[in-house]
Amino acid sequence: MSAGAGRATITDVALRAGVSRTTVSHAMNGKGTVSPATSERVRAVAAELGYEPNAVARGLRQSRLGVIALIIRPLDSLDTANPEGVDYFLRFAGSAALSAVDRGYGLLLASDPTRDDAPAPGPAADGFIVDSPVEDDPLIALLRRRGTPYVAVGVAPDSSDDTPAVTHDAEADTDRILAHLTAGGARRIALVTGTDRNDWNRVAHAAYVAWVQRHGHLVDVHALDESSGVAGGRALGLDLLSGKLDGQSGRGGRPDAVYCLTGRHAAGVADAAKELSLRIPDDVQVVAGSDAVMCRTSEPPITALDLNPEQNARTAVNALVAALSGQPPRWPLRGAENHLIVRESTSARR
Repeated sequence: MSAGAGRATITDVALRAGVSRTTVSHAMNGKGTVSPATSERVRAVAAELGYEPNAVARGLRQSRLGVIALIIRPLDSLDTANPEGVDYFLRFAGSAALSAVDRGYGLLLASDPTRDDAPAPGPAADGFIVDSPVEDDPLIALLRRRGTPYVAVGVAPDSSDDTPAVTHDAEADTDRILAHLTAGGARRIALVTGTDRNDWNRVAHAAYVAWVQRHGHLVDVHALDESSGVAGGRALGLDLLSGKLDGQSGRGGRPDAVYCLTGRHAAGVADAAKELSLRIPDDVQVVAGSDAVMCRTSEPPITALDLNPEQNARTAVNALVAALSGQPPRWPLRGAENHLIVRESTSARR
């Protein structure tokens, strides 16, 4: 080829080396029965001509693109993919991306391809990781119909034995948090869930009701749209902590502890408590079910559950790559154990 004649092709390499296109392909990808001498000659010619195999075309021929798609379901209900003060999604996506690269894959962070407003066509990928799938998730149904490998992250441990999932035990987490609040003197604990139809909200709600009834406490549950953020938590907190809301018990009064599943709602409730001149934690304890930047920077800092997104992302990627290699693990996989990080919003009573 002359300089500037265009990008070298596999045909150019074959003609210069005096071999077939198939021999060039085998020499470049290490397959077939090409002699070492021929392989060395072909590679030398390829380097001389500046030929580089098309990785995408090679992947298509092998039915592999080398891409894993990541769908983070909670982002569907938020007004932004990068909510202020929340680092769970960044931690999960970052760890998944690095883990994928370690296993020879790229990671594509995408929106749900089953949504009406989703870009067309949907993401092409060898497999999918779906974080916090919703009840009767249409994406999971689509992947099953297509036979596309996937791993769901954040489903309840009672999922069926053949569900490709990394589970979380929201029931155990709820019991741990309620016991912690009770040990700090709480006798009426309110729960603030989100409204997404996922196992995190569902299991935490059921576990809370079972726990407070078992311990003779009042049931006081409130559902708040995840997208309402800190402002939503503050508005609910003002009503809740001034005794205007009855919850499911039908009895008025102010809770002495509030457990919010999201960090933004917890920060809003803490703001409301300070507006009402309530002391944290002496008058009301506040806990978040998902640690976030705003939990750590709130004044006082808010006790929160670390959901270990980095470890769960690594587990999901490794499991999916194993499945793509024809060696799926025994499903479901137990996710990382979550740790309660005790901060001043509850610890000062000890």
